[in-house]
Amino acid sequence: MGKIIAIANQKGGVGKTTTTVNLAASLGVLEKKVLLIDADPQANATSGLGIDVDGISLGTYQLLEHTRTAEETIIGTNSPNVDLIPAHIDLVAIEIELVDKDDREYMLKKAILGLKERYDYILIDCAPSLGLLTLNALTAADSVIIPIQCEYFALEGLGKLLNTIKSVQRIHNPDLDIEGMLLTMYDARLRLSNQVVDEVRKHFADMVFETIIQRNVRLGEAPSYGESIIKYDASSKGAANYLNMAHELLQKNRQAV
Repeated sequence: MGKIIAIANQKGGVGKTTTTVNLAASLGVLEKKVLLIDADPQANATSGLGIDVDGISLGTYQLLEHTRTAEETIIGTNSPNVDLIPAHIDLVAIEIELVDKDDREYMLKKAILGLKERYDYILIDCAPSLGLLTLNALTAADSVIIPIQCEYFALEGLGKLLNTIKSVQRIHNPDLDIEGMLLTMYDARLRLSNQVVDEVRKHFADMVFETIIQRNVRLGEAPSYGESIIKYDASSKGAANYLNMAHELLQKNRQAV
């Protein structure tokens, strides 16, 4: 039985999509069957896996509307063992369209119900907001990974996200766990980066992944080639970081079984 993990933080630019794409690719090369669901209208995870967003006719929008089955929206990618439900800019309209529907927070959960049998991990790349799209992802997920960038405003807004997670646990999804917090964009030369790491570890202790994602030029370049860091430059620091993260996730879930 697979596990559904949402990657969420309403702050933009914290490495959500980078993490979703590269964690999916890393789990794929470790021979896990992975499905990535792009639930962000910006569709960066879709283009980051080499898919032409303008050519998308079926994806997360139709999935949430329940006009297509999950199977009809799944496509293959250039990453081994990684499938994708792509996004398109039309996803912007979904929050307005779902707003007066019954069980609107459960649309994604219902749509992907049968997929846990087919995949080891289903990763959901969330939009940088706490709207209905993110709520659907958190309601459908078994756990959530929260990327936190090692910069000045790192903890700003984190309280709001944790409160949202608590209210989802209380109202919609009592089984939702926090898989962990992932420190991203770390630069060992900067005192500030080290202060943020210390601060986050002090506050959240065991909730923080041991792996830290370092700033890496290759990691920034990979999406413009439509490739994960594993495919673009497997020898880079970024690739090593995300492979470590994947190993840590697998280890953690082995212990939990």
